[in-house]
Amino acid sequence: MRMDHTEKKFYLVREDVLSEAMKKTIEAKDLLERGKAESIGEAVQKVDLSRSAFYKYRDTVFSFSAVTKERIISLFFHLEDRSGTLSKLLSVVALSGCNILTIHQTIPLQGRANVTLSLNTSGMTNDIDDLLSELRKLEFVEKVEVLGTGA
Repeated sequence: MRMDHTEKKFYLVREDVLSEAMKKTIEAKDLLERGKAESIGEAVQKVDLSRSAFYKYRDTVFSFSAVTKERIISLFFHLEDRSGTLSKLLSVVALSGCNILTIHQTIPLQGRANVTLSLNTSGMTNDIDDLLSELRKLEFVEKVEVLGTGA
């Protein structure tokens, strides 16, 4: 199987094998994210890094904590087939702060349909258990299951 040239591979690498420029790029990105620097120029100056090195590595090196902030969860629903059920379900999910990544719905049979949602939960305002509880309270939801979680 040939890999598409646009597909990127990622590796988890111990800090001591990174170049100084890579480490400083991560530090500068952290300063910007935390509001400790107002501009790229200020951030690179604080960590003693050239702007060209920052731009070279900024989209290619990431701290482990930045990568793990992306939280993805897949949920399975067994729903009654009524007009507007999917819209109401998606509204509850959106109001929780989740970003909907994928939606898969089966063709309704015998008044029931299955829906699988993949969600990015990094923007959630509440706990995932609160969201699941709220979803289970919807009158048309017969079943909610967590299929998997990950980053």
